[in-house]
Amino acid sequence: MAKAYLVGMIKVTNMDGMGPYMAAVEDTITEHGGKFLVRHMDEKLHSEDDPNPITVVIEFPDAVSAMSWKNSDTYQAILPARLNNSEGPLVICDGVE
Repeated sequence: MAKAYLVGMIKVTNMDGMGPYMAAVEDTITEHGGKFLVRHMDEKLHSEDDPNPITVVIEFPDAVSAMSWKNSDTYQAILPARLNNSEGPLVICDGVE
């Protein structure tokens, strides 16, 4: 079964409000076999008008694990902190191998 990848390109609108999400999200990911491959929060490579200054790539063992994470009670509990304090997509993609 191919691995799955979550790609996120997020613009934080309220960093204080995002704090609870950012503090807890990694544990929710590892509970489902996921791991961060890319976590770019340094704005120096972006132009000032870049709509997505935070980029993440997360690897999951497969799409079932990724969707299980997305729908889990632990992730759903922290999701409002992301939705209320940031903009931008999170996309789950199947790997090619």
